[in-house]
Amino acid sequence: MKLHWSPVSPYVRKVMIVALETGFAGRLERVRSVAVMSEVNASLSADNPLNKLPTLVCDDGRVLFDSCVICEFLDPEGILHPRGFDARICALRRQAFGDGLLDLLILLRNERNRPIPFQSPPHLSAWLTKAKNALDRLEAEVPGFDHQGMDIGDVSIGCALGYLDVRFADMAWREGRPMLDRWEADISRRSSFMQTVAVVE
Repeated sequence: MKLHWSPVSPYVRKVMIVALETGFAGRLERVRSVAVMSEVNASLSADNPLNKLPTLVCDDGRVLFDSCVICEFLDPEGILHPRGFDARICALRRQAFGDGLLDLLILLRNERNRPIPFQSPPHLSAWLTKAKNALDRLEAEVPGFDHQGMDIGDVSIGCALGYLDVRFADMAWREGRPMLDRWEADISRRSSFMQTVAVVE
């Protein structure tokens, strides 16, 4: 299986954590790919017309995207995707929460990277406020994270918090959020998280 891969993409990290947890990591041929909003990567687009990471090309020729679909494909035994309805909905909702926070952060980073005269202060302010509100809600929900084992929601939220450390150190997200800080520190000690720490080139 071929995985279009980047060492800094939080969505690729999410897939790699799942692959490590489920035993699929050794079957993935990682292909270094670059995906940016302002350019088209021809080799990536040949597999995924949306030109986004991660993209998985299966052994049978099927092409899977996005991270949610790939993660479920790499977890046929339901190690990280609970089978029971209530537990599954809870895990999927938390996955959506983590991915939604990542979406906000990527929009915020892209806007920050534009030349200052072309930046949109209302968008910057709105995305920053939404991200902080999401972090405050996660802090309030940490007691509910105490479930049996790790699930896909933990993976997604953990990747979002890791991305904050890599790209948004100025946000100091841990300040005033001691429970979320402790939870992130615990999950970051897991082998699959330690093996996939983002590398900024």
